[in-house]
Amino acid sequence: MASTSSASPEGRTGPSPALRLLLGIAAAVVALAGIHYARDVIGPLALAAVIVIICHPLRHPLERRGIPRWLATTAVVALAWAILLVLALLLAFAAAEFTRLVINYSADLRATASEVLEWLTSLGIDYQFSDALTTVLTPSAILGYATSLGNSLIMVLTALFFIFAYTIFMAADAARYGRAVTAFGASAAPAMQRFTAFNSSVRRYYVVNAAFGLLVAAIDGLALWWMGVPAPLVWAILSFVTNFVPNIGFVLGLIPPALLALVVGGWPLMLGVIIVYCVANVLLQVLIQPKFVSDAVSLSLTLSFFSVLFWTLIIGPLGAILSIPLTLLVRALLLEGDPGSRWLRWLTGDTGVTERTG
Repeated sequence: MASTSSASPEGRTGPSPALRLLLGIAAAVVALAGIHYARDVIGPLALAAVIVIICHPLRHPLERRGIPRWLATTAVVALAWAILLVLALLLAFAAAEFTRLVINYSADLRATASEVLEWLTSLGIDYQFSDALTTVLTPSAILGYATSLGNSLIMVLTALFFIFAYTIFMAADAARYGRAVTAFGASAAPAMQRFTAFNSSVRRYYVVNAAFGLLVAAIDGLALWWMGVPAPLVWAILSFVTNFVPNIGFVLGLIPPALLALVVGGWPLMLGVIIVYCVANVLLQVLIQPKFVSDAVSLSLTLSFFSVLFWTLIIGPLGAILSIPLTLLVRALLLEGDPGSRWLRWLTGDTGVTERTG
């Protein structure tokens, strides 16, 4: 029978590797359960941290010009607040317009749902199954989704108060953490280098996604306007926001305008919207953007996709947008400081580890 303990060089016994692994998994499950339970606090905290990381470089040129540290911190906070306010206003506008569209086109939605149901029934599809498929087109279902979206938006706006407070504290602490090497000497350098690399990866990731998101939003919005789909600006905003969701963001941004095109223009207009999105979004988001994202964060495509599902399950919809930074943070905390974990980092997509150690 295998022993559950192993002897150390000093003769003491300790847990076996298998038992340590089980204990680690148990501790991780407990920690993730706690994060899930406190997701309403941790989600805004993570968002505030990402915003501060993005805005932090503003501090350096200001301090080099002799501006006091407190004023440089104020500039970082002001930029972070401006970004948050713009995002909140865009989401509020999109939610309001989406609700208005559902109310205005309620009769058309009902007629379209009936037509789709009849067509599915004529194909011999079971009535209950076809009825379940067409429920997504009923005004009550879509209005319920819009109401849910509105409630989520209210929660986000309420959380902005806490995010604003978080950004003040984090921006002030970021200035202090920058002096860690001076305060503690060379022993603090490796940890600071890891987190400097983490911050740089987060900034590059969001810069790349924002650039491609703006391009995709412009193409989608202009194409929808040209085809006569109502509220093209709303769908352009949706394309921009969903571009920050790796891998599946394209599908999330396509479904609402495609359904609206089906209602106002029938199958030809819906197919036209799908074709435009597939040509523009697949070309940019699926074929080109992943290369730039991979270079920016060094994460495998499989891990990027899994991280979206995982962090959405843990902290809710905000986890889809923050999935890559959260995964990078876990890797920085658990793997980057361990020389024996080079192969694990390589499995996550960090191909640079072979170049640094080869």
